[in-house]
Amino acid sequence: MNEQRRQILEMLADGKITADEAERLIDALERQQPESPPGAVSRPKPRPKYLRVVMNSSETYGDGPTRLNIRVPLQLLRAGVRLTSLIPPQALTKINQQLDKSGVPIDLTELRPQHLEDLIEQLDEVTIDIDDPDSQMQVFCE
Repeated sequence: MNEQRRQILEMLADGKITADEAERLIDALERQQPESPPGAVSRPKPRPKYLRVVMNSSETYGDGPTRLNIRVPLQLLRAGVRLTSLIPPQALTKINQQLDKSGVPIDLTELRPQHLEDLIEQLDEVTIDIDDPDSQMQVFCE
């Protein structure tokens, strides 16, 4: 994510601009970026390193408004997926049953490193903005 796009998202998270204004600014940035000349080799896009969750809420819990800024290294998720291969099949079955009882229908026996890489590749293209009158939330990769 380039610096200008990040600044726009931060202004949106801080409530300095609306989602519509942020969208217009990002569209303008994309139009400004020169297209690469024909025959030029484009560099591959760098792999995202973090999953970022940012939330600002005007609701107060204690001294002031609530602010949340979480940055999860994607390498941690990759390591977690690899660790599932070390869990015995009987234990995975029990874990899946408990997850299902808790309302999380995930089958850990089907989790593969390639699935996570596919998910991360798709997440790189996604920015989720949630606006309501009292709070704003963003989820994106960087």
